[in-house]
Amino acid sequence: MAESARPFDLITMGRIGVDLYPLQPGLPLARVETFGKFLGGSAANVAVAAARLGRRAAVITRTGDDAFGAYLHDALRDFGVDDRWVTPVAAYPTPVTFCEIFPPDDFPIYFYRQPKAPDLEIHPDELDHEAIGAARVLWVTGTGLSEEPSRSATLAALRGRGRAGTTVFDLDWRPVFWPDPQTARPYYAEALRHATVAVGNLDECEVATGVREPRACAEALLAAGVELAVVKQGPRGVLAVHRDGTEAEVPPVPVEVANGLGAGDAFGGSLVHGLLAGRDLATIMRHANAAGALVASRLACSAAMPTESEVADLLAAAS
Repeated sequence: MAESARPFDLITMGRIGVDLYPLQPGLPLARVETFGKFLGGSAANVAVAAARLGRRAAVITRTGDDAFGAYLHDALRDFGVDDRWVTPVAAYPTPVTFCEIFPPDDFPIYFYRQPKAPDLEIHPDELDHEAIGAARVLWVTGTGLSEEPSRSATLAALRGRGRAGTTVFDLDWRPVFWPDPQTARPYYAEALRHATVAVGNLDECEVATGVREPRACAEALLAAGVELAVVKQGPRGVLAVHRDGTEAEVPPVPVEVANGLGAGDAFGGSLVHGLLAGRDLATIMRHANAAGALVASRLACSAAMPTESEVADLLAAAS
């Protein structure tokens, strides 16, 4: 079978942009003079993370028809991510995101996505439903539900897939993109009906389910329709509960944190890799935690995504 015709291991759908990270950590933005430029956005980062682990990945998203959009195409290709479904929107600029870096646990984010981000201009009639249905894993995000036409496109991709293979809903709650949690919850509930895996931290799980205690979150996500609920608990690690009764609660891998942003996307790419490899739940969670820890120990997000050997080395050192 030709490479172009072979189903993707992973197709992600959602946010992309340019991350501008201070090269002078510990300073407020008002005093920062130099920045590093990186590919960013959760959907793009998860695809990069999976590609770094050897998976054939693609992303469905949109950029501005501008120099930053051209940069993102180049960056995706350099990372080995297929960009055939990354298309330009002339009306809106490519988003830029700044952050401040105050290790170990304070990383404010500043999104510049006005008047509208191009990645929210994904239209249902533009989707390649055959490729989406054939992909071994589809990954969609909560941000993709925040505005039309991306909301309808995201739900169309989920419905059209019919729970084939593995379909991951990254809860990805960003308050700046929604009026309030109550507005988001019905759309989250609809996405959960079509997903087989849900992934989120406690804040995100609370938006989706109305509860916050980790096990209650997992049970509520399973009741909403998924087969596997993955609840990230910060310093308490991660709790994963499968509908078949299998579960794993795994502590975090200790590292010296340089920048906590992007760790969740590394976790996501490793989660996809582990599920495709058929690993047991505890092993999947340990490797995903280690991948996230490695990115947290580095400045960048996309450029920091680890290889399989780097994850193995960290786990060996931590054991």
